[in-house]
This record gives sequence, structure tokens and C-alpha cells, in this order.
Amino acid sequence: MSDTSNNPMDDWNEMLQDMNDAVADSVEQNMKAQAAFMESWADAVEESVPEQNELAEGFEGYNRAYEVWMDAADKMFERSTDAAQGEDVEPAEIRDIWLQSANEAFKEVMGTSAFAAANGQLVEAMMDMQSEADEVTQDTIQQMGMPTRDDVMEVGERLLELERRQHDVEQKLDRILEQL
Repeated sequence: MSDTSNNPMDDWNEMLQDMNDAVADSVEQNMKAQAAFMESWADAVEESVPEQNELAEGFEGYNRAYEVWMDAADKMFERSTDAAQGEDVEPAEIRDIWLQSANEAFKEVMGTSAFAAANGQLVEAMMDMQSEADEVTQDTIQQMGMPTRDDVMEVGERLLELERRQHDVEQKLDRILEQL
């Protein structure tokens, strides 16, 4: 606000302009975040090449998410207007509007079969990478002359077999001793 202004109406108008600018900036930032999310989602969907029905459902989910964001923008405008008219609007209420709409929008997109298919492919790729990394690790450990996971598993299996055989021998001995 300007310190040199003597007219309270000028101060009021400047405060409203600052508030409008802040709301506009907030809406712009949220729209940029939404666009970035949808761009990354579209990249994932594009890479996975979903079937036509999955793609259609994915776009429907995006449209529902877009509606959620637009409803949030409407609520923000209403609450900003209420604040400009003198109503006490808590900053937490403004934050909650955006947080709730973000959760709802993500649910709309993440609940689609296209998103599930893309995630399934991502998980499969990650598991393949983990398997390859495990193989490299096992090869490295073996080259260092240390026992690998496979070696330890084999020893464990042999121990279990020995315990089973020992138990069988003990039972046979018990039967022999009972007959004596």
C-alpha cells in the first residue's frame, strides 16, 4: 500500500488490486502445476500406447480433473470476493480449497485404466531393472570370492535337508530303543 496516499478509497482499491493479483498468480501457478502433471501423464500414456478404450477413459479422467480445478478456481474467486466485501476469510481455507481439489483431481486421473496400465508398465520396468542390478551384484560378489545369495540359499537348503534326515534317524533310533 502507498504511504503517500491520503484517500482511503485509493488504499482500498490498491489492496483489492494486490489481492486480485495474488489470486491470479495463485490460479496461474496451479494451472501450471496441472499442466505439468498432465504433460508427464501424457508422456507416460504415450510411451505405454494404451488401447483405445483406455485412452478414452484417460481423457475422461483428465476432463473430470480439469473440472475439479475449475471448480476450485470458482471457489477461490467466491472466497476472494467475500474477503473483498469484508468477510473474514482464513488463509487456511484458501489453502484447503487447493489441497482438496488437487487430491480430487489426482484421484480422477489416477483412477483410470490408462493410468493403471502406465503404472503397471513402470513397475514392470523397475522390476526388470532391479533384477538386472541383482544379477550384476551377484556376479561382482562372486568375482570377489565371496558367497553369493544363491550360495547361501543352497547352504540353507542343504541344512534343512540334513535336519530332516537327522529327525528321521532319531525317530528310527527311538523305535529301535523301544523294541529293546
